[in-house]
Amino acid sequence: MKKILLTAINAKYIHSNPALYSLRAYAGVKAGREIQIAEYTINHRSEDILADLYRHSPDMIAFSCYIWNWEMVSRLLPELPKILPGIEIWLGGPEVSYDAEELLRRYPMVRGIMVGEGEETFKELADGEMPLEEIRGIVYRQGKIIKTDRREPTDLSGIPFLYHQLEPFENRIIYYESSRGCPYRCSYCLSSLDKKVRLRSTDLVKQELQFFLDRRVKQVKFVDRTFNCSHEHAMEIWRYLLEHDNGVTNFHFEIEADLITEEELELLSRMRPGLAQMEIGVQTVNPDTLREIRRHTDMDRLRYVVGRIRQGHNIHVHLDLIAGLPYEDYESFRHSFNVVYSMKPEQLQLGFLKVLKGAYMHQMAEAYGIRYLAAPPYEVLSTRWLPYDKVLLLKEVEQMVEIYYNSSQFVSAVHLLEQVFPDAFSLYLSLAEFYREKGYFTQAPGRSYRYQVLFEFAMTTALSRAEALVREVLVYDLYLRENVKSRPDFAPLQEQKAQYKKQIRAFYEKEAAEGTYLAGYGNYDSRQLARMTHIELYSYPVWETGLRSDTKALETPAAVLFDYQRREPLTYQARTVVLTDFGRESGERASQGQSFEKEQI
Repeated sequence: MKKILLTAINAKYIHSNPALYSLRAYAGVKAGREIQIAEYTINHRSEDILADLYRHSPDMIAFSCYIWNWEMVSRLLPELPKILPGIEIWLGGPEVSYDAEELLRRYPMVRGIMVGEGEETFKELADGEMPLEEIRGIVYRQGKIIKTDRREPTDLSGIPFLYHQLEPFENRIIYYESSRGCPYRCSYCLSSLDKKVRLRSTDLVKQELQFFLDRRVKQVKFVDRTFNCSHEHAMEIWRYLLEHDNGVTNFHFEIEADLITEEELELLSRMRPGLAQMEIGVQTVNPDTLREIRRHTDMDRLRYVVGRIRQGHNIHVHLDLIAGLPYEDYESFRHSFNVVYSMKPEQLQLGFLKVLKGAYMHQMAEAYGIRYLAAPPYEVLSTRWLPYDKVLLLKEVEQMVEIYYNSSQFVSAVHLLEQVFPDAFSLYLSLAEFYREKGYFTQAPGRSYRYQVLFEFAMTTALSRAEALVREVLVYDLYLRENVKSRPDFAPLQEQKAQYKKQIRAFYEKEAAEGTYLAGYGNYDSRQLARMTHIELYSYPVWETGLRSDTKALETPAAVLFDYQRREPLTYQARTVVLTDFGRESGERASQGQSFEKEQI
């Protein structure tokens, strides 16, 4: 029995490697051979991976190679023949497809490399019935290094479904592919090399998505490079998900804003909050840069599409920028950041150019004066337009955006801070400078202490004149996400809460009996409800979406109930009910940025 081991080293535990499962599914079951899969992460020690590979004792091993795992794979390669003499080693994936001949010279223990799409190639290798010289899409060693003819793209509908068994993917993201190739020619992207877009049959796609829906998986991430490159294909799949929504599963799509139609926008507006999330690669708003990297973006259309999608408060919008592109200097990137930030996506990702082998950007690196890491991930260090010190600044800004914007944990406080800075970039740059001065980049504050850090930072700005408001806003942001029972240092004292102790007790006793505001908590008594939720008293209307630094205090304190069983799907914020003075007019609001419905208590 020939034992074949397909091996992946993923960036994180929650990731999986669909390529390996696709290779195994396509190869199928055949007498005389067994195909197994072994997945690890880059956080494993190489010695531990080596030991586990030894225990598998394969006759043939194939590594899936990417920029995030090549360093680890390259460390393992020389060691494998020492512990498994006679093992046949094969490589595949984007990190080894471009310079396969050079890599074979560098690693003499490797028998061959699968270049490009691997399903048919791997099947023929695994079957072992064809001589290597007749197998297309490989570079191999046989006395000398031999390169066979290029393999034609695979029929996507001919690839079997990968996920009949979901046990290996428990607590992990499921990646799904309904198309391959990309119609665009972006110079920094390897997808531009595969210009022929192929679509999987929508009948198959719907059957397979129903499999996920029936099993109520948490998230399915489409890996299609441009999901909406075919209007009919996208509409049929989105319509199916709308009609068969199970109320749980989230689907992630990468889309091109310029291609979105009014019909698609209307359909998307009817989806359940949390059913879908859209990632749009903006990369830059600099017209010279866009032209040079072979992208066309209609900025007015982009603003319109993002605005329309966000208008429904039902779809998580993720926008991307890339630093280090040609003709983009520090001020140009600052402008790109401010333009994209003004669209208020749920997530704004600041990426840094990766000079990938095989991409056009790799060929032009010298002409652009791009200096980049010699080893994976080949990330930009400087360009003719962007010196290294500015790249370092942008990396610090990126960390601040990730912590204080993308986390959705500081929505109200960030809104206040935006008002005292000339633009959004200035806010995050100043916050980064504060972090550097305090040493927080090296001694990173924990999640809960970040509220305290933001308070300290706010006190160095014009908001120091509104200290009481800032304290309450941060407490509000904290309780929107965390049901903490110990009050943070910046929180105002709650002497007044003692005055309302009776009303709070009476409120929970009534809720235990009637469940008017805390539906879904089961048969809990009033004390249990008080522990599972939180009531906080405020002197300012911190729940108002248009909150300003000069907001006046309320005539009488208001209480806010935080309900952690019912959270806002896009930001994970608790549902809040404003209990104004325990007897006056009050309101409930579903999430940040939405009007709230009046209620009487």
